[in-house]
Amino acid sequence: MPEQNLHVAVVGLGFGRSFVPIYQAHPNVSRVSICDPNADLVGLVGEEHRIESRFMGLPEVLADPSIDAVHLLTPVPLHVEQSLAVLCAEKHCACAVPMATSVDGLQRIIRASNKVNRTYMMMETSAYTREYLYAKDLYDRGELGNVTFLQADYFQDLEATYPQYWRSVPPMHYATHAIAPILALLDTQATEVSCLGGGRIRPDISTDPQNPFPLQTAHFRLRDTDAVAQVTRAWYQTAHAYVESFSVYGDLRGFEWAQLEHEDPVVYEMQPVQREHRWRDVTSQRVPVPYRPDLLSVELAPFADGGHGGSHPHLVHEFISSIAEGRRCKIDAVTSAAWTIAGVCAHESSLQGGAWVSIPQFDVA
Repeated sequence: MPEQNLHVAVVGLGFGRSFVPIYQAHPNVSRVSICDPNADLVGLVGEEHRIESRFMGLPEVLADPSIDAVHLLTPVPLHVEQSLAVLCAEKHCACAVPMATSVDGLQRIIRASNKVNRTYMMMETSAYTREYLYAKDLYDRGELGNVTFLQADYFQDLEATYPQYWRSVPPMHYATHAIAPILALLDTQATEVSCLGGGRIRPDISTDPQNPFPLQTAHFRLRDTDAVAQVTRAWYQTAHAYVESFSVYGDLRGFEWAQLEHEDPVVYEMQPVQREHRWRDVTSQRVPVPYRPDLLSVELAPFADGGHGGSHPHLVHEFISSIAEGRRCKIDAVTSAAWTIAGVCAHESSLQGGAWVSIPQFDVA
């Protein structure tokens, strides 16, 4: 049965605190609870948003029968078991990326979501950034033509104050920010991957022999299309500014993410063949990419220009609206698994020196 007045718990208030007011504003959410092991943070966020329902641990949240849905914004190693706990408590589950870091973890979550008939949604920001939505509009209108190549890069240097567990996370295990927009745009799954590791993690950083590379770069074959994709991920020892970029090139136009943060993306357009020229001209133009409050309800529109390319309110809107309307969400457990497994298999390929690895396909149960 569709649920119209949802009680949502936000678990993990470091990154999660930015989602609290968005849930409070959603017309299908009647109550928001918060949870974090840091009592001071719980108190701060609770006072800031006038929330009385406060918890210190996930078990307390799951024991509350009034809570309908849980948004997990917790460390990566906890995602599988916490997602399973939420679903087994017969509550809807939204979870930060990645869904899991193994095939077994992905399959367990899919089975649990199907068994209890509750929504699972991986909250992948890159599928709702203003840049992705702009490129998708170009694609949907046919302005790109036939797509031949997609490219995504995600560079982030972790050699600072990040928790130590990140040093055992291979770059490609956290690749959904780069892979998701590629697969979402073409509504496909990756079928094979060849991935190479670049460099070697310094001994003073390395904590896991199964994670030897500071950077990994992969080529993917995609189902039901002749287009190919390239994805590069880096954690360490790569001199590049932070970026989560997505570019797509067709035979009519191409959309290319801006190289520097303060710049606009570039749209390339192929010009007609001229017999007096040895090659076709291509025009290029920087285009301002708008945020998309028009895709949101009136209540959520004020949040459209927020972090991660304005994606947060779109993610909340999809998660809550799918529950309220009793429909499958756009990033359901199967889609989440398909977006995640591509990176898991890419890492396996890199350990095999770039050998092509078949990627398991996930289908709706």
